[in-house]
Amino acid sequence: ALKNSLRKIVVFVGGVLTLILILGTAMYMIEGEANGFTSIPRSIYWAIVTMTTVGYGDIAPHTVLGQFLASIMMLIGYAIIAIPTGIVSVELARTSRMPSDDILCPQCSRSGHDPEDSYCRSCGSEL
Repeated sequence: ALKNSLRKIVVFVGGVLTLILILGTAMYMIEGEANGFTSIPRSIYWAIVTMTTVGYGDIAPHTVLGQFLASIMMLIGYAIIAIPTGIVSVELARTSRMPSDDILCPQCSRSGHDPEDSYCRSCGSEL
């Protein structure tokens, strides 16, 4: 199940990292050095701590716009916790329902192939 969901999880993590980079940079632009966001890397650190819902409290936004952005990031953080769990759960359920003689495509991970099939019915790659 983990092997089948790896591609989805990699895309998900890439999206989260991109979001953290953008929102951390935005917070640096909104709050600035006067409010403790002394550099973009420090702001990205704050974004990671906020989005993972750890919330150390060593850096905190002081402006209304910064607090609004932080609130949005906290809500996104809760949603982010659930998504990888769902991806892996779906693959576990799919794996447990799959007959033992069913052949999975190594390219697209689709099932439903007959033992005599040489190519995937969905993507056409060799089985």
